[in-house]
Amino acid sequence: MTDQRGDAADFAAAGAPPAAWAATGSRGETGKDPWARFGWLMAVVWLVFLLYPLFALIGSEAPLAWVVVGWVALAAFVVLYVNGFMYGMRGGGGLGRPVAPRQWITFALLIVCALVSVPAEGGSALSFLPFIMSFASYGLTRLWHWITLAASVAVTAACVFVLPGGLDYVSVLAIVALLGVVNTVSTWLIMRSSEAERLGLELATSEGREAVARDVHDLIGHSLTVVGLKAQLVRRLIDTDPERAKAELADIEQLTAEAIAGVRATVAGARATTLVEQLDSCRDALRAGDVELVVDGAPAALSAAQALTAAWVLREATTNTLRHAHASRVEVRIAPGRFAFADDGVDGVGPEQAEGNGIRGMRERASAAGATFSIGRGDGGGTRLEVTW
Repeated sequence: MTDQRGDAADFAAAGAPPAAWAATGSRGETGKDPWARFGWLMAVVWLVFLLYPLFALIGSEAPLAWVVVGWVALAAFVVLYVNGFMYGMRGGGGLGRPVAPRQWITFALLIVCALVSVPAEGGSALSFLPFIMSFASYGLTRLWHWITLAASVAVTAACVFVLPGGLDYVSVLAIVALLGVVNTVSTWLIMRSSEAERLGLELATSEGREAVARDVHDLIGHSLTVVGLKAQLVRRLIDTDPERAKAELADIEQLTAEAIAGVRATVAGARATTLVEQLDSCRDALRAGDVELVVDGAPAALSAAQALTAAWVLREATTNTLRHAHASRVEVRIAPGRFAFADDGVDGVGPEQAEGNGIRGMRERASAAGATFSIGRGDGGGTRLEVTW
């Protein structure tokens, strides 16, 4: 799936009411994502289409009791819709995800509000239908998308072609039909995109595990080969040259300890597969080396698959900095479709220098994830690398 704000922008361009933006990709960290914090403003903007029921209530000739009920229902509809929209953005379900009971209750209450408005508003109550349709499409299940779409078209068509004066609402019928098409296509695309991202994440995770397996295999294979050779040498020397045999045994002990440490380090790196976890791990490692880590941006700016690749690049870049850079500060920048790492070390990487295994590994991992990898000297010396999608 594309980045979180991109999903919302696509839905807005398609003309879908704000319930459409309660999609999988638009649910980020509400405390850090401005869209999740201020998206309710767009929900309020879309409510301008409820001016038709509003004007109908102002000019209604229905009994006063029904007019009062209509005003209460209109106000309740606005509150329910905005709250349902915000709850959907925070993970209320829909679009292939389990739907929270609260969303079903909100959906039922929206329908009740529309129905009790009919005596006072007449045909203008049809203006509630686009909002109910969008809520069902993006906040409930696929089955209820189709049920609500069919019911809305049928009800609107009956009002237009059966009731006296119904032709005044033919524009509402056109809007309902058009919105039904938009909701059907966009929700299908969103669900396809979500499935593609899930498969991409599984593939990236699988590739990461294969890389760890190769690292462990190479490490253990090399170490055990050397240990085996030295053990054979010790067996031959133990009677003729005990002192040298003791030295070889000491080497075997050291090789074994190094192999165990290497396996532990590799496995620990494999567990920190998320960018959030890797940032914490790298912060601790850099702090131990008296290096300050500054992070600009939030991991939520990247999709799950992008964050996984960024985590692996961050791990290798941190290792290189600690080994070679003699740096005092590392800066990480995270933005939609972009991850950058820079240190202020004295050993910056220039285009004339040959790439080691670590850099080649980062470049290959970025390429496998469909990203572009670049590396060079930073503005203040040191090394700067960037991954862009």
